[in-house]
Amino acid sequence: MSDVLVVGSVALDNIKTPYSRCEEVLGGSATFFSLSARMFTRVNLVAVVGRDFPEKYLKLFKEKGIDINGLEVTDGETFRWEGEYEWDFNSVKTLATHLNVFSSFNPRLPAEYKRSKYVFLANIDPEIQERVLRQVINPKLVACDTMNHWIGSKKKQLTKFLKKVDILFLNDGEARQLSGENNLLKAAKTIFKFGPKRIIIKKGEHGAMLFSKNSVFCVPAFLLEEVYDPTGAGDTFAGGVMGYLASHDSLSDGALRRALVHGNIMATFAVEDFGPWRLASLTRPEIEKRLKQFKQLTCF
Repeated sequence: MSDVLVVGSVALDNIKTPYSRCEEVLGGSATFFSLSARMFTRVNLVAVVGRDFPEKYLKLFKEKGIDINGLEVTDGETFRWEGEYEWDFNSVKTLATHLNVFSSFNPRLPAEYKRSKYVFLANIDPEIQERVLRQVINPKLVACDTMNHWIGSKKKQLTKFLKKVDILFLNDGEARQLSGENNLLKAAKTIFKFGPKRIIIKKGEHGAMLFSKNSVFCVPAFLLEEVYDPTGAGDTFAGGVMGYLASHDSLSDGALRRALVHGNIMATFAVEDFGPWRLASLTRPEIEKRLKQFKQLTCF
């Protein structure tokens, strides 16, 4: 078993859905990733928050076994995001984004994090991703996420960085934007030219796809009767994938396929409640039960 290093955001979210709304709930890419990956392996978290960040959330990370020596608490206010979902939950309307202390985020890894074998760089500025990776000594697996903002504003820096990446996570819209191709198979072939060894395309309620140079693997989504809040589902998915790989310390094709299924299942728990609370209360038997149900759903 190996540790996973995650570098991303820890935030406070205001979320509105057709069901209800919540304010100042714990959010951020590194938060969802960590609470997912910790179900499989040890997690080292690097992020920044302000002095206003609630102590109860720091306590939560510690209670769940997440190492927060890399979580910097600095003068200023914590990153805040506000969004609203309609009934289909497929798209979110961003109502407000206040980067606050995250706007000057310059990650410095604690000495014990620098030898991490499994590294996940969340959807932050590709230049920051590059600076972080330079601090890591001989990693076994480097994965990163990205988003439409960076593809549009820093495509040159992003594509340069992808030469150093083993797995690129992105959603289907981002894959089309980055590649200029509408067909996802063609999109993956184009993105491979930028350098990543494998590509994972997230398709939300339609599952996920894993591309390597010689194969394609697809998993459907697990069927849920109700979705309460899809915020953080993609980061939860990535946490499940990376946590599983680190726990088995294997990058074989079989391990990658099983990791995709585990990430898929973890994301289904994230959407069952506002914020990360379902992940925080999750147990290993619940995961195993849903994995069995998913196998029955997809077996033929």
